[in-house]
Amino acid sequence: MRFWLIGLAVFLGLLYLLSSILLPFVAGLAVAYFLDPIADRLERWGCSRTIAVSIITGVVILILVLALNGFIPLVQNQISDFAQVLPGYIDSLKAFALPYVMEIRASLFDGNPSELRDSVGGYVERAAGWIGTLLSEIISGGAALINLTSLLFITPIVAFYLLRDWDRLVEQIDSYLPRHHAATIREIVRDIDTTLASFVRGTGTVCLILGVFYAIALSIVGLQLGVVIGLTAGLISFVPYLGSIVGLIFSVGMAFAQFSEWQPIAIVAGVFALGQVLEGNVLTPKLVGGSVGLHPVWVIFAILAGGTVFGFVGVLLAVPVAA
Repeated sequence: MRFWLIGLAVFLGLLYLLSSILLPFVAGLAVAYFLDPIADRLERWGCSRTIAVSIITGVVILILVLALNGFIPLVQNQISDFAQVLPGYIDSLKAFALPYVMEIRASLFDGNPSELRDSVGGYVERAAGWIGTLLSEIISGGAALINLTSLLFITPIVAFYLLRDWDRLVEQIDSYLPRHHAATIREIVRDIDTTLASFVRGTGTVCLILGVFYAIALSIVGLQLGVVIGLTAGLISFVPYLGSIVGLIFSVGMAFAQFSEWQPIAIVAGVFALGQVLEGNVLTPKLVGGSVGLHPVWVIFAILAGGTVFGFVGVLLAVPVAA
């Protein structure tokens, strides 16, 4: 017990001290874990481990290059167009909300309509400014993250070597286990692996499919920032209903400001209703399964706690620790 407690304390201390440089290594470990089943399947088909890993690496790099070349200019154009039409959207929202707010205000209190109009306009402008600032911070933070040299160049190298030597590393770690407790530790690790495989691989695939679906559908409808809203809604869909609710609120609010007819607004709402049906009845049962073992509230707490203590490295490590 003393040995394991001291080892845990040393591990957490090193994790805290080195958290600023561990990001590409933890990311590479996550990528290798995610892709290991594919490498095993290619080995069963007759490929050597090195050839299998080379094929996987080439395909992943090709997909990432095509995705970045396709999505980044599109997102930049949508944000630029949105910044130009934002003042008009603010005026539209003020004109839409003002009669309802004044009617409610008049039924509850006595006041000067002009003062109420100015108050509503100020609240709408402040809310729009806050949303714009939040979006700019998210975009600039994401761009800075993508532009990190270590993340772009070290992570693929780490992932390649870990994926190539994955089975050998597992055998090596297994040889370090205390013999009296090896069977129990292996059983616990298998349970963790089952939970992680169901949650990370399954939920990650669901989020990716939903993000692409929302982005394409909202772009077809013609919604401003449709790609950004759709991808964001898909990426946060690891918590049931959260992605659909957040995406629905932002997209419908954007649709009210952009469109003057009810039909496109209803179509935007229908996109998220259809996405929720697909997620609940097709994607999650097929890709995740019914017994993941990780409650959504526990996942949220683990991610926030990991991010608070260890930064982005803690966010990546949160789900394995929770499992």
